[in-house]
Amino acid sequence: MYVNRTYRDNIAKGLKSFRTCIKETDLFISVDAESFGKELVQRVEKKIMALRYDLENYIERDPDFKVTLEPHVILPGAPAIVQTMAAAANSARVGPFAAVAGTFAEFIGQDLKKVCNEVIVENGGDVFISSAQNRLAGVFAGDSPFTGKIAVEIPATKMPLGICTSSGTVGPSLSLGKADAAIVISCSTALADAAASAAGNAVQTKNDVKNGVEAAKAIPGVLGVVIIKGDQLAIWGDFNIIRAQTS
Repeated sequence: MYVNRTYRDNIAKGLKSFRTCIKETDLFISVDAESFGKELVQRVEKKIMALRYDLENYIERDPDFKVTLEPHVILPGAPAIVQTMAAAANSARVGPFAAVAGTFAEFIGQDLKKVCNEVIVENGGDVFISSAQNRLAGVFAGDSPFTGKIAVEIPATKMPLGICTSSGTVGPSLSLGKADAAIVISCSTALADAAASAAGNAVQTKNDVKNGVEAAKAIPGVLGVVIIKGDQLAIWGDFNIIRAQTS
C-alpha cells in the first residue's frame, strides 16, 4: 500500500527531484539541476529493474533469504545486491531484508554519482546522500514531541553516507521493538539500515533508549545513532543535533 510521504517535500532543497516507483521499490531522488533529464530518469528505472531481477531470481533459489530474521549464509554465486544485504545484516545480527531499502538507495545513489554532482536517494526513510553542502535530515518519530522539532546535521565533508530510520510505531516496516525512531548513520547505507533495525529492536519502553544506542554502537561501521521513544532521546556520534528549521 502506498504511503503519502509528505516529509519528502523538504528533504533536498535546491535540488531537482523526481519519484520513481517500480513494484515495491518507491524512490524519491534529488540531483543537481544540471544533471537532471529524461535520460537520467530512464537510467534509474533501468537500474532498479536490474537490481530487482537479480534479487527476485536469487530468492527463487533461496526463499529463506527473504523471510529469516536471523543472519543468513547466502548461496555461492549470489548477485552483488544479495551479498551487500547479507553482509550488512550479518554485521548487525538481523535478517537480510532488514537492509533491503538501504541497499537499494545505496546502489542507485552510487550509480548516479557517476553522472551527477549531487545525489540524494530516499527509500522509505532510508537515505543515501552525497552533497556538496551540509544537509539537514529532519526527524519524524510519530507522536513523539521530538517530531519536526529537531534535525541531524550531515556535514558535506563526511559524505557520501547513509542515514536510515527504523520505527516500531510508525509505518509498515517490521520491527521487534517499539522505538518511535531509531536513526543510524554509516558510510554504508545498507549497514545503516540493518543497524537501525537492530537498534530499534532493543527498545520496548522509553527507559530503553540507551539500550538502543548501545546496540548500534556495538556494530562496526556505525558512525552515529539517535534513539527516540516518547519524550526520551539518546544520541551518540560526531554529529550535531539542531533545532529543525521551520518555514
